[in-house]
Amino acid sequence: MLGVCTPDMQFVYVLPGWEGSVADGRVLRDAISRRHGLKVPHGGCYYLVDAGYTNCEGFLAPFRGQRYHLNEWRQGYQPSTPEEFFNMKHASARNVIERCFGLLKLRLGILRSPSFYPVRVHNRIIIACCLLHNFIRTYMSLDPIEEELGEGLPSNMIDENEPNIINIHPSDAWATWRMELANQMFDEWQASRN
Repeated sequence: MLGVCTPDMQFVYVLPGWEGSVADGRVLRDAISRRHGLKVPHGGCYYLVDAGYTNCEGFLAPFRGQRYHLNEWRQGYQPSTPEEFFNMKHASARNVIERCFGLLKLRLGILRSPSFYPVRVHNRIIIACCLLHNFIRTYMSLDPIEEELGEGLPSNMIDENEPNIINIHPSDAWATWRMELANQMFDEWQASRN
């Protein structure tokens, strides 16, 4: 399943039905090519994605071959390069999707056990659960399950009138921008420590 969420832990796009062994990039290409698929506007908008995806316009991936997972940073290790610092901040920000899926599974027990329904029915169950999750997050002012996980972050809005990305191709410009961003973040962090 491909799931996309906002920083306030609401699903904005869900694509169930793919086998778990399929490459993430293939599922993403399918999602953006569908008539009512994932919309990613050109120019300044992007989603944080894990290392299974290509770093390209609209999808900001971590640096490969560097520390990434949050548990690697909780052991007191300090980043020593811009790439490591970028990955630490990326993992922290991208963790919202992990929390969103965790909350979804805690809230709706049908998602925690094997499904013996036909795939078409199972896909509809997943979509219905995500819609219920969003409804609860929108209208329930206090959620005891979320209190255990911690609070969400404020949401961002995407301009629906912008043209959308329709292809996933690595580019030198996107790689350069990511490196510039990593260097800027690392320099600011080092300056704040002195």
